[in-house]
Amino acid sequence: MTFKRQSGILLHPTSLPSPYGIGDLGKEACAFVDFLSRSRQKLWQVLPLHPPGYGESPFQSFSAFAGNPLLISIDRLREEGLLTQQDIDPLPGFSDNRVEFARVREYKDGLLRKAFAVFHSGLKPYEYHEFIAGAHWLADYALFMALKQYFGGLPWNRWDPSIALRQREAMEHFRQLLQEEIAYQCFLQFTFFTQWMELKKYANDRGIKIIGDLPIFISYDSSDAWANPRLFELDELGNPAKVAGVPPDYFSATGQLWGNPHYRWTEMEKDDYLWWRQRFKLLLETVDIIRIDHFRGFEAYWEIPAGEETAINGRWVKGPGKKFFSTIIRYLGEIPVIAEDLGIITPEVVKLKNHFNFPGMKILQFNLNQNEKEEFLPHHYEPNSVVYTGTHDNDTTVGWYKKLLPGDVEFLTEYLGLEPAMRAEEICWRLIEVAFRSQSNMAIIPLQDVLCLDSEARMNYPGTVGGNWQWRFKQGDITPDIEEKLAALTMASGR
Repeated sequence: MTFKRQSGILLHPTSLPSPYGIGDLGKEACAFVDFLSRSRQKLWQVLPLHPPGYGESPFQSFSAFAGNPLLISIDRLREEGLLTQQDIDPLPGFSDNRVEFARVREYKDGLLRKAFAVFHSGLKPYEYHEFIAGAHWLADYALFMALKQYFGGLPWNRWDPSIALRQREAMEHFRQLLQEEIAYQCFLQFTFFTQWMELKKYANDRGIKIIGDLPIFISYDSSDAWANPRLFELDELGNPAKVAGVPPDYFSATGQLWGNPHYRWTEMEKDDYLWWRQRFKLLLETVDIIRIDHFRGFEAYWEIPAGEETAINGRWVKGPGKKFFSTIIRYLGEIPVIAEDLGIITPEVVKLKNHFNFPGMKILQFNLNQNEKEEFLPHHYEPNSVVYTGTHDNDTTVGWYKKLLPGDVEFLTEYLGLEPAMRAEEICWRLIEVAFRSQSNMAIIPLQDVLCLDSEARMNYPGTVGGNWQWRFKQGDITPDIEEKLAALTMASGR
């Protein structure tokens, strides 16, 4: 589908201000929507909203369907009478610019369990029963999380083999044994989706659409792989047989070994990709537009034998391609999709994207260098595309600029007509202007770039574990001057 000319901001909710150590779905999320509205933005892009697993990455989640309980607003629970101020105080004194995940998880889990005790002892609302009945994925997910706690956080292939392989007697035994923890997990999901849908309505009512993220691969240590082993490349003991990654390239001599299990596409095709249809359907209910991460994997993907230490010894395997998206559209109708088409892109990937008229992504940081081909420079961007200064995987624009090689600085100065004495912050806004004035129908700017922050505000360093996904902005960082500047640029560029 073709999107109208508009712009927005990339910000994951964990990065919002909050006294509880992590951004949440409460009043600061609504305040951010108000900022978007006042600055004439129409889009809010977020990262995957699922519960993060390994390395706190939202792209390595315990579920492709569940919501992240750490985003639940404590203030909202207090307003509903599920918590008291005495329950909440005293606050531990969290950092206001970084998420300290271990401390936050311990503190919020204690509060959420207190709220659950009050909720569980009372009469459940009709909406709760409706949610439980309608969430096809919830029973497996809630049991998976309860088992994960029972087995000390170990990945599911290291649980007792009887339950790891879902033997009937073991399933019945643990459902009975862990019924209260299962109920707690159900409460968390009901609360998350209730709060998220109210926030989404708040945004939609103000003319703002939410762009959500669909990672192509799921984490091995997830309820999805545990509950549906036939759909994934696992051996008879449930261990990964073939895993995902990308081959060696300019950025990495050994490629990237992600370790996610690959899909058994022929098996998925037998029921018209039911698991995927359910995944798309839920995401289309919770967001307005879907960004498909690693889109090229649907045309062909890099398959690495399990046990390899790098991604070198892999091979390209054809993906489900046109048949997959045609099937999804046949069941769900037209799907509003952005295709993340970065990296090694072949003519076949471009053909697949263009067949469904999915807009691709343009990253200024990748294109504005002295070695870039003329046709990839911003003044050649096609309308059916989405332009970014950078993404969650990039350095901030200020940090990127400060690290440019002299030849690239010279090229950028000439291409953008920069003045020699311009500060990095002024150059950052110049790149935002380039994005907004480009022909791309959508322009998305990370909030870090709107605030002209340096590399300390970077969200993620790809290929590393630890220290990522932590950045938060503080109350007062978004000033009226920034709002006015962004609104003026939006109007001047016809967005």
